[in-house]
Amino acid sequence: MVVRCVHADAGGFRLWPVFSAATMRRKLLEVLTCGGGGGSCRGRTSFRSPQPRAQSQPRPRSDRLAELLRAEPSECGDDEGEADAAARKSAALEELKVVVAALQDGEGDVAGGVSWRVEAATVVRRKAKDDAMAREMLAMLGAIPPLVAMLDQGGGGEELLAAALYALLNMGIGNDTNKAAIVQAGAVHKMLRIAEGASGALTGALVANFLCLSALDANKPIIGASGAAPFLVRAFEAAATEQVRHDALRALLNLSIAPANAPHLLSAGLAPSLIAAIGGMSASDRALAALCNVVAACPEGRRAVSRAPDAVPVLVDVLNWSDDAGCQEKAAYVLMVLAHRSYGDRAAMAEAGATSALLELTLVGTALAQKRASRILEILRADKGKQVADASGVVATVSAPQERGGGGGRCQEEEEAEAEGEACCMSNEKRAVRQLVQQSLQSNMRRIVRRARLPQDLAPPDGLKALTSSSTSKSLPF
Repeated sequence: MVVRCVHADAGGFRLWPVFSAATMRRKLLEVLTCGGGGGSCRGRTSFRSPQPRAQSQPRPRSDRLAELLRAEPSECGDDEGEADAAARKSAALEELKVVVAALQDGEGDVAGGVSWRVEAATVVRRKAKDDAMAREMLAMLGAIPPLVAMLDQGGGGEELLAAALYALLNMGIGNDTNKAAIVQAGAVHKMLRIAEGASGALTGALVANFLCLSALDANKPIIGASGAAPFLVRAFEAAATEQVRHDALRALLNLSIAPANAPHLLSAGLAPSLIAAIGGMSASDRALAALCNVVAACPEGRRAVSRAPDAVPVLVDVLNWSDDAGCQEKAAYVLMVLAHRSYGDRAAMAEAGATSALLELTLVGTALAQKRASRILEILRADKGKQVADASGVVATVSAPQERGGGGGRCQEEEEAEAEGEACCMSNEKRAVRQLVQQSLQSNMRRIVRRARLPQDLAPPDGLKALTSSSTSKSLPF
């Protein structure tokens, strides 16, 4: 049975099965497409453009096909690249095997083959310089033991020793496993034997190796107990180049991290060398860090720093380095440890003018520096109170026997004079503190006025004096 569709195009017929379910679905779809409600589709379809629809459908297919076509050659290229990379890795592995075999074959051979052993060590040095994978492969192939054994072959001259040292240095860079393997192979004691008569070039190579090996925490106690501290201290004090000096200081800093190394470093004279090194910005930060480790490790470290020439004045001077907050914090820590245990160090701080520097640090320093400076000021203030109490007690005990001879009045006058002198000293200290606070407030007010671009008449000194007249030492963050 054939029926004519009302919404069909002009002059066209569509055949629909009357009782078919597909017919009903298609008729409903046609009605929904035409907007429903018995309206004609001609007026509505005139605004539609069938061309974009016809063009938009095949485009994704063509784009997808183009993507697939483009992907196929790249995948093939990836396979070829992987094959090339595998071939290169295989060739590099074979080359490393040849080099390690050459090192192992020449192990223990002192008389002959020096040149090719130097060449093999040079290849190891070059391969391990910038390639972490090469370091691992060389260690797995067994390159470390023959390189360490070359350090005993003094008959090869400095060229052979330098080649082995620099090869070991590059093998240990960035690889903790290799660092541990080098130390376990006995390289530390062999390097110290070389250091006894080493020249400038070998000294630099030895110091660089100690720096590399001491970076591993497990190696720090071994290197410290081996006797390397005196060699590193000598290299630091009399370095031929600035690079060797910095490497020696960094190696000493690494060793100072382990508390067990403190006695070895102190017996080598590290504390005076570090105090003498403070002053140059390039080495002061590490020198102060090593001092912090030493004084915190044991009481002997504190006493060694205290006995170093000009230790307290140098550390107090560092407190004024406003452009280096890290050095200020470290110097304040060392002074805090010294002041906590030693009356002589507290007296030396007072003589060096530490109070004013500490007060300034509590006002303008970092949070950590302010905390440490405040702690030192508390210790100094408590020590001042004890001095006053002790002085009054001593006067009382000394004046008691003199009352028998009729000199009680004179002793009483002496006590009153001493009390007046102490009160005068205390008042002078209070006036000094008040003056320092006033100066700080004045400078801060001037800075604020300059930032606001206001005339200077708005911040007269008399007005500031009136504002700060009620300030006392109790307001300071002691």
